[in-house]
Amino acid sequence: MSNSEITIFVVEDDASIRFGLEEVLRAEGYGLLSCERGDEAIPEIAKALPDLILLDVMLPGKSGYEIAQELRKDGCRIPILMLTAKGQEMDKVVGLNSGADDYVTKPFSIVELLARVKALLRRSNGWAQAEKENKPEPDATFSVGKATIDAANYQVTLRGEAASLTPRELELIRFLHNHRGEVLNRDRILEEVWGVKYFGTTRTLDQCVAQVRKKIGDAGRDPEHLVTVHGVGYKLV
Repeated sequence: MSNSEITIFVVEDDASIRFGLEEVLRAEGYGLLSCERGDEAIPEIAKALPDLILLDVMLPGKSGYEIAQELRKDGCRIPILMLTAKGQEMDKVVGLNSGADDYVTKPFSIVELLARVKALLRRSNGWAQAEKENKPEPDATFSVGKATIDAANYQVTLRGEAASLTPRELELIRFLHNHRGEVLNRDRILEEVWGVKYFGTTRTLDQCVAQVRKKIGDAGRDPEHLVTVHGVGYKLV
């Protein structure tokens, strides 16, 4: 798919930042749609069905966190790149917990922004197309401990109760499952799952691991299946 066939939806209330993003992304050949209010974003996204969403945190009417949560609750699998402010660690953690796939911190470099956009689009593996066609991405069902992961429907079932997985969480558990028993360092996981050389802290990965552990029933002080290998990374056993 060429850039001209890809639509990016920007939700940003600061006019100068929004126009700058539009200018940069259009220069790369992407189609652009935008919205400046949080309380107008969800119906506009539902109508447009873009391939990627750039979502600011602080918005009038409804926050980026709330938008991400509602989109994921409604089953939307379009990749979300969240724009956070001031490098606050909590902004990033809350954003990822809300369903964002990745984030960039303001002020951000154009090189980093474009790298993350391209990585999300490359790693989406049909998420946005499946959303447009209203059909699940074909894939296998597999188990981790007592949890069953239904990749086609982005769900994990544990003790008869189902929970949704974000696209990033699914990619992470699937990658670990495909390499089960192997110690995987953080850099490799970030490159394979996030699809880009990671800029900065590995907290993004650690937080995603924590969310996956909760959903597969592996949270606690001594996880049985998604194991931390201190100083290296993670292993699925």
